[in-house]
Amino acid sequence: MKYISTRGQAPALSFDDVLLSGLGRDGGLYVPETWPRFTPQDIAAMARMNYRDVAAAVIAPFVEGAIGMDDLKALIETAYENFDDPEIAPLKRLSDDEWLLELFHGPTLAFKDVALQFLGGMFDHVLGERGSKITVVGATSGDTGSAAIAACRDKDSIEIFILHPEGRVSDVQRRQMTTVLSKNVHNIAFKGNFDDCQNAVKALFNDLEFRDRIHLSAVNSINWVRIMAQIVYYFWAATRIGAPEKKIQVAVPTGNFGNIFAAYGARKMGLGIEKFIIGSNSNDILIRFIRSGKMTPKGVRPTISPSMDIQISSNFERLLFEVCDRDPARVRAFMADFRDKGEYAVPPEIFKKITDLFDGEYFDDAETKGIMRAVYVETGELLDPHTAIGVGAARAVREPGDAPVICLATAHPAKFPDAVHDACGVYPELPKRLADLMTREERADALDNDLDVLREYIVHHIEPQ
Repeated sequence: MKYISTRGQAPALSFDDVLLSGLGRDGGLYVPETWPRFTPQDIAAMARMNYRDVAAAVIAPFVEGAIGMDDLKALIETAYENFDDPEIAPLKRLSDDEWLLELFHGPTLAFKDVALQFLGGMFDHVLGERGSKITVVGATSGDTGSAAIAACRDKDSIEIFILHPEGRVSDVQRRQMTTVLSKNVHNIAFKGNFDDCQNAVKALFNDLEFRDRIHLSAVNSINWVRIMAQIVYYFWAATRIGAPEKKIQVAVPTGNFGNIFAAYGARKMGLGIEKFIIGSNSNDILIRFIRSGKMTPKGVRPTISPSMDIQISSNFERLLFEVCDRDPARVRAFMADFRDKGEYAVPPEIFKKITDLFDGEYFDDAETKGIMRAVYVETGELLDPHTAIGVGAARAVREPGDAPVICLATAHPAKFPDAVHDACGVYPELPKRLADLMTREERADALDNDLDVLREYIVHHIEPQ
């Protein structure tokens, strides 16, 4: 399996090179040269498998020629050994045609663990075989950072730097990062919003001399391996409720577009997903796009669902590449308009391809709390604000007779205790292993939104002085 850039001006790479490089040298995102396809019989067989076996079946075609099946199965086994539910991603019924896929049973209580525990092990495996080291730099709007740190901590082959927007993540989210005192972990409280963090990381990747000097790699969902590992749980969940005979819809609280693009990838591989439902908070750029065909950022507004406080959804570029019939020149033109004019508009035929499959809704903080309260009253389930937005979007856009919807529960409610209490009158408890989180020692460095300052900080921490 080879991988190509959405912008078409970077070399095709093998799986292990894509793993370590993250972003294309042309600024594009890597996607598989061809999508593997599963037959209905292949998908039906997954209904009889446990989560780890489904993961091996889905991932194997993507790593063909780079990772052997025995090594792959061992990496999957290790990735999920610290999840606190034996099913890894248990599925709960909310109503007759609504399901909740719980993706928060990993070490840091968020869906990012599902991919990042696998990614960390994969880094270790490939770097060990090569005898080399990398510098991981990532941006987080709340959950990616802690999951990446949990996956990469204490690994001799990795130095990891995580930028979070100072003062714009929840206390639990921040402490899950800053209380990890491992020597190879560097937390940066970046002055700005998540888009500023993400832009700084992308700028480092686009500085090819610096990138090569420090052996830069990525843990954000710009790294293809994140998407690949997330495709798994769509097959897992769909086959639990009747796929391939039954079609499904998915509802995903969406910020950087990686999680919902993974669902689109599952459809490309043969899974019967009829509709992709985007849930947004007040940072509603994606909802405005699917209503207008124009991608136009506004200022980022802080909300009670901070992981979606984003105006630049990086992974949308992967969807553009697919709906433009994989024409990188068209993608480059859209991205050039976005860079030079601050927006881009897609033509009617592209807009129709997207809106035939994608729908969604956005909710402000008061509306989000209303959804949380309603679900708690109806079912007794406590939802975090992000999950509530996904459920709310599904309820807003679905019609009678639609296929069953799987709503992604992307974070444990205890990561957002104040919002849950405001909505439901209940303080959710952290699992026992994190009960002392709020009293642990923290370590982080505050940096200005200045690329030169960031470069100097990274070099100071990785190169002998």
